[in-house]
Amino acid sequence: MKILTLVRQVPDAEARIKINGQSVDLEGTTLVIDGMDEYGVEEALRLREGGANVEEIVALAVGPKKVEDALRTALAMGVDRAIHVETNERYDAVALSRIVAQVAGAEGSDLILLGGQEADWDSQALGAASAERLGWPQLTWTNELSADGDTLTGRHDVDDGNEGFKVALPAVVTAQQGLNEPRYPTLPNIMKAKKKELRKDEPSTYSVQPSVKYVNAEIQTRARLNKMIDGKDPQAAAEQLLDLLRNEAKVLA
Repeated sequence: MKILTLVRQVPDAEARIKINGQSVDLEGTTLVIDGMDEYGVEEALRLREGGANVEEIVALAVGPKKVEDALRTALAMGVDRAIHVETNERYDAVALSRIVAQVAGAEGSDLILLGGQEADWDSQALGAASAERLGWPQLTWTNELSADGDTLTGRHDVDDGNEGFKVALPAVVTAQQGLNEPRYPTLPNIMKAKKKELRKDEPSTYSVQPSVKYVNAEIQTRARLNKMIDGKDPQAAAEQLLDLLRNEAKVLA
């Protein structure tokens, strides 16, 4: 089995984010693997360590040069090699799925593992779009996964709980929190990762043009009313609070 894992890059949750005008300035900000994608990378490694017949694990990233750092982290975690489609173009999920599908086909992948959504984009479309292009089944929001030969079994979340599944490879699986606990790369593995293959591909190789153009972004601002409620009379305070919530904040009917 050959596994393709997708790696996207987002700001570290603990990083200090700079605001430049009305935009987020990521220059100098610590960037890390998107947490959802990291679960996918970890699960690919665990499938191999658990005895599944995993021939190779390849990490794929599409983005600017700095995305190379995320791929190096994946290599240090244990991925065998990496492919970086280096571009400053922002691809929407449907456009990005064209690249994912082409790479999966060229690499002879049997399983694609990626995050259920991206932390800074909140898109849940990439897994479904990639599966549709390849004509493969897709399992979403997976919280348990195992492989036996060419069959995957596991569980995934649904609205009223979770349900078990069994599916024959090839397939696309999206990961989420709870699937596993990603490992930290050790120093020896970080050093070994420097010798692993990190292939650079030109975006023109895939002849993909984004259909959605990024225009701009604005920081959400929230005004405070700064109203104080006198709590000496609890009954009156409760009535005043309800009045404010109903008539000024308009969060109650």
